[in-house]
Amino acid sequence: MLFYLTALVLGLCLSAMGLGIFITMKIFRIPDITTDGSYTLGAAVTAVLLMQGWPLPAVAGVAMVAGALAGVLTGLVHTRFKIDALLAGILVMTGLYSVNLSILGRSNIPLIQVETIFKALALFEKPIYNELFVGLLFLVVLSGLLAYVLRTDFGIAMRATGNSESMTRALGINNDRMKIIGLAIANTLTALSGFLVAQYQNFTDINMGIGIVLVGLGSVLIGDALIKWIGVRNIWLQLAMVTAGCILFQLVLAVALSLGVNPNLLKLITAVFVLAIVGIPRVFQKKE
Repeated sequence: MLFYLTALVLGLCLSAMGLGIFITMKIFRIPDITTDGSYTLGAAVTAVLLMQGWPLPAVAGVAMVAGALAGVLTGLVHTRFKIDALLAGILVMTGLYSVNLSILGRSNIPLIQVETIFKALALFEKPIYNELFVGLLFLVVLSGLLAYVLRTDFGIAMRATGNSESMTRALGINNDRMKIIGLAIANTLTALSGFLVAQYQNFTDINMGIGIVLVGLGSVLIGDALIKWIGVRNIWLQLAMVTAGCILFQLVLAVALSLGVNPNLLKLITAVFVLAIVGIPRVFQKKE
């Protein structure tokens, strides 16, 4: 049971990243690969600052700002240099690998002896319950804030930009600025996931972000399938379905490991699982 609870906590910690990918993929229709770099960036900043004794609110703030700057950089490369969004994300992600390694100073940093957010907000005797509480707390707050923003005039302008750039341009909305802000928000959330996961697993590794965008993509696709299946239109419920997708994705991987699958094959299983989510519905649609 504890094994599945840890998968649930990890899913909660990664929900912020799922919400970020929801913004780029479902709202702006942008395949943002910056996620791999900004996730590790948030974790790297967290590890270094915690080891230096910084307070947790300040560490969270700096990690989020670092993620936002990564998103802004991708947005500027895409909008100012007119480079395809996918290539812009790849370029920034590649550069962030060196940045993250420079921040860490070595390949990994253990966080065994530092005060983490899971210890600071401890309410229960068992650590797993505290981890669940903190994960749920962040999930509720972030989902609520994002849903509120997306229902404001600014949020509606963001959503309209993703639906029809020509229409929003005619209405006087600066599409490039909206994209940059959207990418900044998305990578802020991704860096916040790095902030949480680094403290949950008690270490930061330079390679922890490799392939993480596939996990986020799979989570969003599961959420999207739930949205279409249930017929959800309310933005609050759509975000809830995305976070449910993050949790379900981690539980599926946990089931695979519990069945005795070699951990070395976990990335392959992740890729096949995401392929099945994307490909199978399209195959049936063509047959119909």
